[in-house]
Amino acid sequence: MTSTTAPAKADDTLRRATEVIDLAQRACEAYGRADLGPRLATVRATLADPAVHIVVVGEFKQGKSSLVNALVGTKVCPVNDDVATALPTYVRYGKEPSAEVLLDEVPPRREPVPVDRVREFVLEKEAGGAVDGVTGVEVRLPRQLLSSGLVIVDTPGVGGLGSVHSAASLTAASMADAVLFVTDAAQELTRSEVEFLRQAREVCGTAVCVLTKTDFYPYWRKIRDLDVGHLRAVGEMPIIPVSSDLRLRAVAAGDKELNAESGFPELVTFVSQRVSGGAAVRAAAQAGASVVGICEQIESQFAAERAALADPAAAATVMDDLAEVKRRVDGLKAAAAKWQQTLGDGIADLNADIDHDLRGRIRRLIEEADALIEEGDPADDWAETERWLKERVSQELLANYMLLRDQALRLSDEVATHFEQAAGQVLRHVAVKDPVALAGTAEVEHKIELAKMKLGKQAMVALKSAYGGALMFTMLGTLANIALGPIGIGIGLVMGRKGLREEKKRQRTNRQNQARNAIRRYCDEVSFVMTKDSRDTLRRIQRQLRDHYSELADELARSNARALSAASEAAQRTTAERESRLRDLSAEMERLRQLREHAAALVS
Repeated sequence: MTSTTAPAKADDTLRRATEVIDLAQRACEAYGRADLGPRLATVRATLADPAVHIVVVGEFKQGKSSLVNALVGTKVCPVNDDVATALPTYVRYGKEPSAEVLLDEVPPRREPVPVDRVREFVLEKEAGGAVDGVTGVEVRLPRQLLSSGLVIVDTPGVGGLGSVHSAASLTAASMADAVLFVTDAAQELTRSEVEFLRQAREVCGTAVCVLTKTDFYPYWRKIRDLDVGHLRAVGEMPIIPVSSDLRLRAVAAGDKELNAESGFPELVTFVSQRVSGGAAVRAAAQAGASVVGICEQIESQFAAERAALADPAAAATVMDDLAEVKRRVDGLKAAAAKWQQTLGDGIADLNADIDHDLRGRIRRLIEEADALIEEGDPADDWAETERWLKERVSQELLANYMLLRDQALRLSDEVATHFEQAAGQVLRHVAVKDPVALAGTAEVEHKIELAKMKLGKQAMVALKSAYGGALMFTMLGTLANIALGPIGIGIGLVMGRKGLREEKKRQRTNRQNQARNAIRRYCDEVSFVMTKDSRDTLRRIQRQLRDHYSELADELARSNARALSAASEAAQRTTAERESRLRDLSAEMERLRQLREHAAALVS
């Protein structure tokens, strides 16, 4: 009981793009430009298996897993009233129901498991799930909604604004095509939820708030109206009230009226049209742009040959123009090319900026931690301090990652600006690895003596101080021929209390110093791991951009060389040969024009 119109439109868009790519591949073979084939093969593979990610996020126990189950019309994600989802579940299309666990390797290793065992891997360990070494589960289902390449990701609860799960969810959102933020109708949006939504909206432009459990809470309309008011601070964001239970019952019974009452038709329309259909349009546009660029390269070599054939006297001018193009293309391939310098300098600057930003964030975090420790006693609140530390570190790492991503994309645009005049093609998307999971590789090795003095030890310290004080003053009284008597005992008690208080203070100060050292060791470990990862990420980006534009420069060089050769041969042809070749060229260029127009229609 899902809308088939939008997926059909997405499929039609991808089909037309695939046909254009196939025509372009045949054209490359026919015109002797097999070197352009690999680029088209990569684009075709993307069209054949498109991936459109929708990330479902929200606080714990808000109905995220139930929502995913209701969207696909079957109970694929485990739902439990007492325990929460601990690992992400990826639901995508497959001809037969199947499941695989993703193991913590690079790249992730997959192992098939029965679909009915999914709950053993994704629930919290208290429920017998979250097996060590497993980072997620991928489930494939034969559902029309998923057939266009849609991947629905059920994530763990965000657990509050500053939690590790929150940072991981925001990072996942930054790489998604859309975000479904789930909140139930029990209460209006909290401040932390609104703040999370604001951040999610910044990293992913397509987002919707889903109000669940409308069948359970009769006053859900009032909650919806309150949430609409809160969402004004985030910007224009639709809110869709739904009932997952009604949806599942409607699918099982084939009841259209009950399905409409569940509110899911509007959500399915959003997912299939705005998200899945929009992603298909973007993929088709990228394919069309690639074909347009290739057509322009082949047309340029034909245009040079036709100019030489049409006017043999102007052949020398054509040859000179092509020689000038060759000089510029050779300059693009040189190490001193402006785009090469921009790339090298940009990566060096990025390394310094990202490292400085991370160090600054860690320094401010340590200052906050020092102030927090100074106010309390690690013996009382170390567990809370440790949780706060990990959450704050995750939050700062996410901010540092967002800076790296934004700066890397900006650098990609700058490099493209210096290259596109000659190439006509740019690379807008660079691979920035998600670093948030690395935060878990460092542990807070506190090694702090957290235990306070027990009553027995306190009594011994007090007795020792009291005895020492009483003995000292008694001896002084004896020397002065003054019998202190009970006064000596009182003085001893006062001295004992003071000694106990000072010993407590000394031990508290010692624990605070140990806590500060533990936090510094943890932050040093995090800085060490993240600095290495950010530098590795920037090196990958540098290689990606360098290889992309180097390949384009090579393609331009080959196109220019063929054009130069064709123009040279044209000057030596007889009149009859020129006329015959001109007719052939006109026909070929007309075919290329038609192909380019079909490809351009995908871009517009």
